[in-house]
Parts: sequence; C-alpha cells; structure tokens
Amino acid sequence: MEHRIESDSMGDIAVPADKLWGAQTQRAIEYFTIGEERMPRELIRAYGILKKAAATVNRDQGRLPAELAEMIVTACDEIVAHAHDAMFPLRVWVSGSGTQFNMNVNEVVSNRCCQLAGTPLGSKQPVHPNDHVNMAQSTNDNFPSAMYMAAAMGTVERLLPSAIKLRDVLAAKAEVWKDIVKIGRTHLQDATPLTLGQEFSGYVGLLSDAVRRIKAALGDVYALPLGGTAVGTGVNAAPGFAEAAIAAIATLTGLPFTPAANKFTVQGSHDALIHLSGALKTLAAALFKIASDIRLLACGPRAGLAELRLPANEPGSSIMPGKVNPTQCEALTMAAVQVMANDLAVTLGGAGGILEMNVYKPLIIHNVMQSIRLLADAMNNFRRFAVAGLEPDRRRIGELVGRSLMLVTALAPVIGYDKAAEIAHHAEQHDLTLKEAALDLGYVTAEEFDRVVVPSRMTGPYVARE
Repeated sequence: MEHRIESDSMGDIAVPADKLWGAQTQRAIEYFTIGEERMPRELIRAYGILKKAAATVNRDQGRLPAELAEMIVTACDEIVAHAHDAMFPLRVWVSGSGTQFNMNVNEVVSNRCCQLAGTPLGSKQPVHPNDHVNMAQSTNDNFPSAMYMAAAMGTVERLLPSAIKLRDVLAAKAEVWKDIVKIGRTHLQDATPLTLGQEFSGYVGLLSDAVRRIKAALGDVYALPLGGTAVGTGVNAAPGFAEAAIAAIATLTGLPFTPAANKFTVQGSHDALIHLSGALKTLAAALFKIASDIRLLACGPRAGLAELRLPANEPGSSIMPGKVNPTQCEALTMAAVQVMANDLAVTLGGAGGILEMNVYKPLIIHNVMQSIRLLADAMNNFRRFAVAGLEPDRRRIGELVGRSLMLVTALAPVIGYDKAAEIAHHAEQHDLTLKEAALDLGYVTAEEFDRVVVPSRMTGPYVARE
C-alpha cells in the first residue's frame, strides 16, 4: 500500500495515500484496536451538518474567508450525503471525549478541500483542520452537540415513524375486532370476558404513551452545548457564534435545536441522553409485553391457547414439517432486551461526568443509536410480517368463552360471592358447564342464568340484578 507522510503536534506518521483522514486519525487507528464496533454512522451526518453550520457562521461573522468557507461547505455537504463514509474508520472504544473522531472529521474536510483546491493531501492548505474546520469549537462542545443531533434526528426521522405506524396497525386491528368477545386472563388464569379489540387497545395505549414520553424527552436533547468550547466558558468562540451556529443547525435539520441554558451542565453531564435512553427502554418494555402476549395468544395451533393465527412466513423447524414459529415476536423481544441492556450502559456512562467533561461519550452515543436502530427496525418488521397478517380464530375464542368458569362473576351480585364460587368449583370438579353446575346446585333457574350470564354485557360496566 502506498503512503504519504502527514504530521501533527506529535510528529510525522504514514497515512495510506488514498485516504482522506490525517495524522491524528491514523494514530487512533493504530492505538485503539478494541472490538469491532465503529462510531455510529449517524454521527458522521451530524458532524457534517455541524461543521457546515460553523463554517457559514464564521464566514458571516468575518472570521473565515468566504472561499475557504465555500470549500468546507462543499466537503460537508458530501459528508452529509454519506459520500465519504469509508473515510471514518474509528472504533467506538477510543478517547472518552471523542477527540479522535472530531479530528477525523476535521482532517477529512481539510483533505477534501485540498482535493478541491488542487493541493497535496496532508498539506493543510488552503484549509487547516484545526484553524479553519474546528474554528470556534472544541471536541468537548461539538462532540456532545453532534451526539444530541444524531440522537434527535434518528428518533424523529426513524424511530417515531416506526412506532406510530405499528400503533396505527394495532389500532386498526382493535377496531375490526371490537365485537369479538373473548375470555380475559389474569395470573395466566381465566378471568372475566373482554373483547379482542379491548385487549389490543391496551397495546395501542402503550405505544401512544411511549411516543409521548419519547417526544417529551427530546425537549432536553434539542439543547446543544456548542459554543462552550473546552470547559463551557466559550473561550476562542466569539460572542454570538453559538446562537448563530445552532440556529443554522436548526434550519439545516428542521428540528428545534437551541443553545443550552447552561453549557457547564450539558458538557459535564449528558443527562438528556440518559433520559432519552430511559424512554427508549420504556418503549422496549412495552414492545416486549406486546410481542410476548401475541406469542402466547398464538401458541398452538392445537395444543395451546390458539386464539390468534400468525402469518406463516417461513418454515419453523428443520425436523418438524409444517411447523410455524412466532419468529417476529422472538426477534422483537430480543431487540427489546438489548435496548434494556443498552440503557444500563448509557446510565453508567452518563454517571461518568468528571468535573467539566463526561468521558464516556462514544459509549453513550453508540448505545443510544443502536437502541434507536434496533427499535425502529424491529417495529417495522413486527408490523409488516406479524401484526398486519394476524387473524383471530373465532371458533377457538368462542369455545374458550363458553367453557370459562369466570363467567360466574356475573352471578355474584345476584346470589352472592360464596354461592357463585361454589358453582365454579362444582363445575370444575364435575366437568360441567357453569349453567349445568348452577342448575345442579339449584341456585338459579335456566332463565335466570341466561338473563344474567351474558358474556358480551360483561365487557363493560355491568351489574346484574335479581
């Protein structure tokens, strides 16, 4: 492989000749060979937007020559379009500040500007990675800003639409199934009736609540520390830079980013991302419950509850012909478990703020972005390949309602709890229907039983009278 020699404050180092990164990136490649996880691709786009905004503001405020700003903007537009993703090779497990990744961006922009200007790669002419691309910034304020931007854009553009689509498909099922009376279950034991639509409306509510919580958590994520530079004071950033740059970021992203009210707060800690991660974990818990319920209700088809029929997407067994497994439920619950685990890592990393800076930034954003990706993709798959084709087994549902012992609950206001319980036990012990047991014990007539024990009435507020 051919190399060129680049230099930084530590001296010279050989860099592959065909790469746009520079000396500091190369050092990070050589000194941080931990794991295989790469910096989130979403962070590349966020940094491209941030550097573009900074360059335009520095130009408008008279600190950066227009011709240099124009080249930086061109390079940043290419980065945002993912034209140079291969030039960002760094792994997650580098400096806790993310300095190497910031410099990776600075060096790629600088060297791309060299190409645009026709100067040698690594010459830092006409655009210097520190003096021009990093002007008015420090890793300590631009890396968390890029983290927040990536998390917000991923949540708004990818996660929330996926959650809303799944919620809406579940809501459509709830509406269609609103008149299907089925037996409820508590403690995995028979309980009083409800409709299948009511049951699914509970899932709709879980997702609506999760969407609301995530949107609320985004409020803090929109507050960026850009302009705080090294420790939050704003040294080397001109007055007005932060406000103008963040306004430009808001315009470029279409999201309501604002300057953080207290940059010392947001640079020393990243509680906004802990809060967002907690909301993602809550969504994961809701999805785990929904998928687990559907998996249970669909178990069978002949030896289980079998109230629901899952779409048959692929063979379920290498040995049992014709078997269909709840694979989409399994995939979603696995993704949910990973998100719950990610939240613990984010929480522990977020607690790692030391004086004026948190030193777990790459860990935090790696886990947050993985959670966003996993949830968005898993919800899309679950919606398309499980919920959309889900169907009730009306015969089985009706059979289970007819045999349920807990329909006796409707009799309790008429004959009392003790006699109603006796009917239930008598039916179970002698393998009778409730009606047969009630008549056998002589507590009600056939007409009284039929008038009082009406499963469809029991799906709403209902008290039978003598």
